[in-house]
Amino acid sequence: MDSRSEISSFLASRRARLSPEDAGVPLYSGARRVPGLRREEVAHLAGVSSDYYARLERGKISGASREVLEAIARALQLDEDERRHLFDLVEVTQRRPPRKKKSTRTTVRPGIQQVLDSIEAPALVQNARLDRLAFNPIARALHSLPADGSRDQYNYAKWLFLDPAAMRFHRDADIAKHDVVAMLRAASAQDPYDRELIEIVGTLTTQSEEFSALWASHDVLRHRSGAKLLTHPDVGDLEFGYESFELSADPGLVMLVFTVEPNSPTAERMRLLASWAATPHDQHEPTGSPERRH
Repeated sequence: MDSRSEISSFLASRRARLSPEDAGVPLYSGARRVPGLRREEVAHLAGVSSDYYARLERGKISGASREVLEAIARALQLDEDERRHLFDLVEVTQRRPPRKKKSTRTTVRPGIQQVLDSIEAPALVQNARLDRLAFNPIARALHSLPADGSRDQYNYAKWLFLDPAAMRFHRDADIAKHDVVAMLRAASAQDPYDRELIEIVGTLTTQSEEFSALWASHDVLRHRSGAKLLTHPDVGDLEFGYESFELSADPGLVMLVFTVEPNSPTAERMRLLASWAATPHDQHEPTGSPERRH
């Protein structure tokens, strides 16, 4: 990843989405040649010269102080994820590429699996490039994975964009796809030398026009909480909340735990699914399970 080019594209994309009205910039007569704000308008809002901001937007970020970057973030009305993304990109330009890249975690410790198995709600662990690494039994049942854990590890982004089963599973597929791309974009700024992440983005860019268009938007997102609307082939429509937890003892890994409204139709359907998953003879290959694509 060319960090200077990424900075340039990111700042330009944030400027293009911000209307003069939203930014409180006076409108004058005459046609505007660019969507959103002009460079000189961003510069004025940030309290820097037009030439200086133009240089920053070309990716020439060397020497820019934290105060200046904060002012630009405020002028462009960046949210916390976007602000952190900008600072991640700037940090990458100011350090040398590592001689030996640290490895991204692709396994979980037995203790983490024990924690997963102790949680009654669906729970799983994944890394920053969205390799899903471990599930608890009810999460396997929800995702139609074999109960023996033999197919727990796969890349969620590849499955979501390249496997038709994903569209049958996600009723909120458009939101899921946007969020996945935004999380990969954020991950690429934090670790631009991750070869596996580069390969994932390259594969999806060439094989999915939808991914390519979303990637070009430069939206960013980090795990927090939200909602999921899913459809299981056996029990039907399900509605979940979810919470994400960074594993402090295992940097780079995140645990996702799904939440269910008590006494809701989803709660009843999940009880039914859990009872089926606990039945020893129910070991058939489930419908719609994610296929590993490499």
